[in-house]
Amino acid sequence: MLFGQYAYFVPESISMRASEIAARLGIEPDEAVIRGSRSPADRVIPAAHCWRVVCRTAGMTVDEQISHIVDRLFVHALQIGMLAAELDRTDGGPGSAVLQVVRVFGHPAGEPEDLSGLVDGLGKLPGQHQLLGWHLDRRTLEFLWLTGAELDIDEYAYR
Repeated sequence: MLFGQYAYFVPESISMRASEIAARLGIEPDEAVIRGSRSPADRVIPAAHCWRVVCRTAGMTVDEQISHIVDRLFVHALQIGMLAAELDRTDGGPGSAVLQVVRVFGHPAGEPEDLSGLVDGLGKLPGQHQLLGWHLDRRTLEFLWLTGAELDIDEYAYR
């Protein structure tokens, strides 16, 4: 099976643009989204401005991708948490900061399952993709707590 995944951390807001978030944090994002930039006349799409630090590195497990993001942002966690709390108040609810994991099963550009070699002397069987399974370590949990972030995991099957 082909399998693709990536992770990102995002403060998002309906009122504060990504450029202002970057200025407030003193960190340039890897990606930025402008609220309503793809908007048809009757709906605002995307619904929020987003400032994102992203890890799309192939061959990394989700925990490794998340650790990469946390390593980049951990020293700014308290500052991010204060901004997220402000955005929660301004925008009317929790959820301004999110650690997002996106996984796509069967994506044609995904990574193939590695059935070569042995693991602890045992052969690998199909259906045990090397990117399946992950965990959050204490440092990541502390980062989520300090930033006031939610964890959101989206998993899709490619059609």
